[in-house]
Amino acid sequence: MASNSTKSFLADAGYGEQELDANSALMELDKGLRSGKLGEQCEAVVRFPRLFQKYPFPILINSAFLKLADVFRVGMLGSLASIIPERKNAHHSIRQSLDSHDNVEVEAAVFAAANFSAQSKDFAVGICNKISEMIQGLATPVDLKLKLIPILQHMHHDAILASSARQLLQQLVTSYPSTKMVIVSLHTFTLLAASSLVDTPKQIQLLLQYLKNDPRKAVKRLAIQDLKLLANKTPHTWSRENIQALCECALQTPYDSLKLGMLSVLSTLSGTIAVKHYFSIASGNVGSSPRSSDLVRLAQECCYHNNRGIAAHGVRVLTNITVSCQEKDLLALEQDAVFGLESLLVLCSQDDSPGAQATLKIALNCMVKLAKGRPHLSQSVVETLLTQLHSAQDAARILMCHCLAAIAMQLPVLGDGMLGDLMELYKVIGRSATDKQQELLVSLATVIFVASQKALSAEVKAVIKQQLESVSNGWTVYRIARQASRMGNHDMARELYQSLLTQVASEHFYFWLNSLKEFSHAEQCLTGLQEENYSSALSCIAESLKFYHKGIASLTAASTPLNPLSFQCEFVKLRIDLLQAFSQLICTCNSLKTSPPPAIATTIAMTLGNDLQRCGRISNQMKQSMEEFRSLASRYGDLYQASFDADSATLRNVELYPKQQQSCLLISHAIEALILDPESASFQEYGSTGAAHADSEYERRMMSVYNHVLEEVESLNRKYTPVSYMHTACLCNAIISLLKVPLSFQRYFFQKLQSTSIKLALSPSPRNPAEPIAVQNNQQLALKVEGVVQHGSKPGLFRKIQSVCLNVSSTLQSKSGQDYKIPIDNMTNEMEQRVEPHNDYFSTQFLLNFAILGTHNITVESSVKDANGIVWKTGPRTTIFVKSLEDPYSQQIRLQQQQAQQPLQQQQQRNAYSRF
Repeated sequence: MASNSTKSFLADAGYGEQELDANSALMELDKGLRSGKLGEQCEAVVRFPRLFQKYPFPILINSAFLKLADVFRVGMLGSLASIIPERKNAHHSIRQSLDSHDNVEVEAAVFAAANFSAQSKDFAVGICNKISEMIQGLATPVDLKLKLIPILQHMHHDAILASSARQLLQQLVTSYPSTKMVIVSLHTFTLLAASSLVDTPKQIQLLLQYLKNDPRKAVKRLAIQDLKLLANKTPHTWSRENIQALCECALQTPYDSLKLGMLSVLSTLSGTIAVKHYFSIASGNVGSSPRSSDLVRLAQECCYHNNRGIAAHGVRVLTNITVSCQEKDLLALEQDAVFGLESLLVLCSQDDSPGAQATLKIALNCMVKLAKGRPHLSQSVVETLLTQLHSAQDAARILMCHCLAAIAMQLPVLGDGMLGDLMELYKVIGRSATDKQQELLVSLATVIFVASQKALSAEVKAVIKQQLESVSNGWTVYRIARQASRMGNHDMARELYQSLLTQVASEHFYFWLNSLKEFSHAEQCLTGLQEENYSSALSCIAESLKFYHKGIASLTAASTPLNPLSFQCEFVKLRIDLLQAFSQLICTCNSLKTSPPPAIATTIAMTLGNDLQRCGRISNQMKQSMEEFRSLASRYGDLYQASFDADSATLRNVELYPKQQQSCLLISHAIEALILDPESASFQEYGSTGAAHADSEYERRMMSVYNHVLEEVESLNRKYTPVSYMHTACLCNAIISLLKVPLSFQRYFFQKLQSTSIKLALSPSPRNPAEPIAVQNNQQLALKVEGVVQHGSKPGLFRKIQSVCLNVSSTLQSKSGQDYKIPIDNMTNEMEQRVEPHNDYFSTQFLLNFAILGTHNITVESSVKDANGIVWKTGPRTTIFVKSLEDPYSQQIRLQQQQAQQPLQQQQQRNAYSRF
């Protein structure tokens, strides 16, 4: 009954057909405010103005405001701390509310004080003494003290403030031994130490002391939790004595839950520099051997524990010690780590529960790390994984396939050995079309692509296609084809894309799959390249370009306004231009044979003073080729800067060592070093390429090609006078070597895991975009730029925006009126400002001059700067038009001057006629 009356009251401005008096209306409104549904509360709030209009009585308005104040307490002020951190009246209100006799208001003031202390140094300094007095006051209830103590964690703005807060917390820990007080004080103490980065070693010692001596399990768990926090944030502050004390506690405790927590802390520390400090030999002290330390003894005892979590952390500690310590006599430790991993793998691979899968992930990560750090152990690790694959659950098989792929990427020599077992397993899996089976098909196919370092054999392709035809769906086939494109198996990818063309319901998806098929076919054409066969290379490149042009047409048709595929289109266009540049350079090299220098070339070179002219027109062609490759390298760099949301592997492919950009720079450098300027060519800039770390077989092969080409160029440099057939052969062979490495289409080409965009709004802005904004030439235009940073489902996955750079420039489109002598500073506008987004919003203003009469084009372009200081050209680019008009006063003076000059001109004309 009451809900119906409330609904009728909220449904109409007149509060329904049944008229209510003021008190009844207010009571119904109060019911809406106290409703448990947020929508009804909001609706009741927005009805207040209509209530005041209908019943403008002071008593009702005062009562209504009291009810609203009950909803919007000081807690609302605390939520605004990030927006108004330095608002002094807000500081004063919070300070006053802390002395209130209303418990609800005091609790809200505590909440607001905590938020403002985190944001404002001035507020923290001013409120610290007040909070200290309330905590130490005898009249303050214990429950309120427990809420006030966490505010002290924000007193980290300067050293003096942090020191006074630490002293108070130390007194509290000593004076109030109750469990709740100790837990809150210790945790606040830890957060303060982690934020201020001062006295962190003392805090570690204090937590270890409570862990060792305090008999309460709740306090011990809190100490372990805080030690884990400090191990993650400041591992370098942990001394050997701290780690030793933690090991002793873990060895002595009879409780598995506490031992699990302590091992979690130790496993975190074992992967940092703290483990090296633990095993290092300090000055004046004899360092302990890794085999005889308590840390190793603890890990060895826990490796075979019946608790999976404890065993996982024990194995992780052993693995990290084995990888980190550089001693060579660690055979026993290595065997313990391998045996512990094997037992954990057998235990967890038979169980598909979430806990077993989480433990299995820890074990598999340790296997990858062990194979990378100790390559001689990798063979036994791979054999264990392949053996266990046959009997494991499907969920475990998927994770094990990921582990095998990671190991094969790091150590490609293991690929051929595991290929046979993988194919046998691929034949027997996939009996059903469940999600796990489909995922397993993709994972196992990925391992096969990684293991087969060259083109897939016909037998392997037949097995994969037969299995996909029997139980797989279209999405699984697409994922496997995508993995084949990423691994460079373009022959297999083309066949899979072809099979999917008739299984999609959208023409955009059809054109997308068709473009992928054409790109794979284009890259497949380049597999027939052979050294020293330059005519065949030209025909292969021409055939590849034919399919690339077909593919770019389909890719353009697949794009939509919501998904423009800008990265994909630009990447493919660059690939096409690169292939055309390679083809042109091979033709230029061949022209030395087909069109040798004329007989008078030497005389022309001596006349012009340019020794290269004796080579004929090939010298100018080589210069043009070098400039073209440098231009392509610059375009690859622009594509890199525009790929803010790309994953790290994609960026390495575009810009870093195994990059397309590096290929362009390498050929450009080879042309300069061999032909154009052999004397001043330097190889130091490219000498570090071989030292870079490669994360995939594609990167390793590209780096090997780079090093080989550089060696060939350096051996020919300054030995032979350019241009000879040896120079042109070296350039052609370098091109063929680069193209023989299959192109890897990286993840960002198919999948965008992070999405970041910026939306700009300019004011003033015209109603019609083509209509200019009128401004007088003697005034400045205040252009306000507002923007919002928009994110996808995973914001900040790879990198985050630290600041936004706004560049404003103006150009004169058309003049109107006479030309005046204007200062150069007033002719153009070029400004730049950096702003930091707050809650993904930013705004700033620019003052622009338009002294020249006419129409001006204003362009506002945004770019972003990430946490590492790298600038990314993300856009967008917005344009508006401004029409500069002559101010009325200047226009009046000009008209008066023109009118004054007219009689004089007429008199001069009469004089001229009379003389005539």
